[in-house]
Amino acid sequence: MTESTSVDETEVARFSAMASEWWDPSGKFRPLHKFNPVRLHYIREKACRHFGLSTSVSRPFEGLQLLDIGCGGGLLSEPMARLGAHVTGADASNTNIEIAKIHAGQSDIKIDYRATTAEALSKNGETFDIVLNMEVVEHVADVDFFMQTCANMVRPGGFMITATLNRTLKSFALGIVGAEYILRWLPVGTHKWDRFVKPGELELALKDTGLETTEQTGVTFNPIANIWSQSKDMDVNYMIFSERKKARPV
Repeated sequence: MTESTSVDETEVARFSAMASEWWDPSGKFRPLHKFNPVRLHYIREKACRHFGLSTSVSRPFEGLQLLDIGCGGGLLSEPMARLGAHVTGADASNTNIEIAKIHAGQSDIKIDYRATTAEALSKNGETFDIVLNMEVVEHVADVDFFMQTCANMVRPGGFMITATLNRTLKSFALGIVGAEYILRWLPVGTHKWDRFVKPGELELALKDTGLETTEQTGVTFNPIANIWSQSKDMDVNYMIFSERKKARPV
């Protein structure tokens, strides 16, 4: 019997073909470089608050086990490691992982990079304090299965942050037409609008996993200031925070 998989080989091949440009801030991944500061701020803020960590030290994540699933070239994995976390960066693309390993070596940063899948990690019984599921779900073959698999790896007392694109007319206009065809921020075909995921669909996928979604926030782009920032507007980009409560003592 064929085992279930969330991997879409076509999407893996698409990003593998662009892998050499992961760390070029003016290349094909330029939007992620611009997007990264708001993601990093949100992750740090949520982790420090959730675990009661100091915000005044340089490495507040010391002792935390973190999974960056769909890590690509390591744009999030490296700053998470600099914050002190023990980072596992996983991606289905061998090419992406090799690029990530090379850059981490050049930066003298220790990261456990693996060319593997969420389901393989989960099957091995691996768990983490933090699971980062960022800009991945719109590229997988089975969103429900992928979300459930990722949720299974969140330890009691831990959390997962999921970032993706909402499936709205506004996201089609800005995320597809604007970003790919007009502004040329991304190569044409990077995203498929029917793969975008509504927040309610993610919550439904997490319903029986033991994770509770406790916060949702939008992320919007200001073309005048040329920056991304958190917003109440979740019509295009958004992030959701889901946590697994610790078991109460008997």
